[in-house]
This record gives sequence, structure tokens and C-alpha cells, in this order.
Amino acid sequence: MASAGLRSFAVVFPSLLSSSKSKFTGSIVLPAGTNAASRFSMTAEWMPGQPRPPYLDGSAPGDFGFDPLGLGEVPENLERYKESELIHCRWAMLAVPGILIPEALGLGNWVKAQEWATIPGGQATYLGNPVPWGTLPTILIIEFLAIAFVEHQRSMEKDPEKKKYPGGAFDPLGFSKNPEKFNDFKVKEIKNGRLALLAFVGFCVQQSAYPGTGPLENLATHLADPWHNNIGDIIIPRSVLP
Repeated sequence: MASAGLRSFAVVFPSLLSSSKSKFTGSIVLPAGTNAASRFSMTAEWMPGQPRPPYLDGSAPGDFGFDPLGLGEVPENLERYKESELIHCRWAMLAVPGILIPEALGLGNWVKAQEWATIPGGQATYLGNPVPWGTLPTILIIEFLAIAFVEHQRSMEKDPEKKKYPGGAFDPLGFSKNPEKFNDFKVKEIKNGRLALLAFVGFCVQQSAYPGTGPLENLATHLADPWHNNIGDIIIPRSVLP
């Protein structure tokens, strides 16, 4: 009776049991003639019960079926978006500690660090030390040539996997030698990268709300008086706050 009841429940409420994490889906046997695909379609892990897009089969690192705008429906675009996301994640993982560590050491925040660029003939510094060839035109030329060379070399690679995970000199610790562990590292990298992207967006929003301040300064101000120092300062006029 219990088994029959579960089968009936699955037929009536398929979305409640369709999550890939569900313990019930593997143990319930549907009656003959039941279309299993219509009852237990692969669902998106980011929102259990919602259908997973057919082009997101879970094979890519960090693929949880999230594409509400359908950006990856075209296979060529999907591969390009995977690569772009990964590259942006790596930049964000470099940017976030690069923003937090100098401010934590009392060496200034990331907003004021670039003010030299607005001064005619200004000299770039890093952690208080002058940067060689540190004038704005020179730095822009060096960055343009360096990035153009690297991106050209990367664009010449036709293997999508090698394009995203080149290995060799870019894997000095040999993380890619064990395929099973390498797949685990890929998932960890994309998860941490997405977190870093959100953190950087948060830094930008904070700086826009409170110009000239860094994230740690904002955090300290909020912790000192959480009731009055929060997003409500921007959304709600102070005149209506207690």
C-alpha cells in the first residue's frame, strides 16, 4: 500500500520528487506504460522542481541548470559563455583579495588607489612604492600589448578544454594529473569564482552608494550601527527613519 501510495503521489506531484537530490526518485518504480520522462524529467539543481534546459546536461563544471534567459541555447554561444565566465571568475578571484588585503593592512582602499591616474603626469604606486614606467600612457600601452598577445595566443587554441585549462606552465603544482581530482578542482574553481564575481559587484555597489569608501570601511561602519548604517540609508530618506 505504501509503495502504491508513493507511486500515486509521484504521478500527481512529479515536481516535488523530481529533484536530483531526492532520495525517493531512485527507489520508486512507476507502473508499466507510464512515461518516466514526463514524470521525472531532469530538474535544475539551482531550483528543485524546475525543468533543466536540455542543453545543460550537467557535464560542465558547476552546471546546475541555471540559464533563465536561455543564453546558451546555441551550442557555439554556450561554449563561448563557459569560457568567458571562467576567465571573468579568475580575474575576480585576483581582484577581490587585491582590494581587501591592502585596505586591511591600512594601505588605502581600492578607490583612492587609482586617483593618481586623474593627475596630469601622475606616478603610479603600489603599496607605497613607485611603479616603474608608472605614467598612465605608458601603463596603458604595456597593458594593451601584453593582453593582446595573450588573448591572441589563447584564440589560436581550437580545443575548448585546453583553451579553458591550458595546464603546463599554468599548472605548476600538477593539479590536472589526477583526472578525478581535476574535475573536483574545476567545480571548486567555478564556485569560488562566482562568489568572487558577486563580491566584486558588491564592492562596486557599496562604492557607488558611499563614494570614496572601501568595503572594509563600509563593513566597519555598518557593524558600529547596523540599524542606521545599511542599504536603507540609500533607499529610505533619513527624515523618515527613527
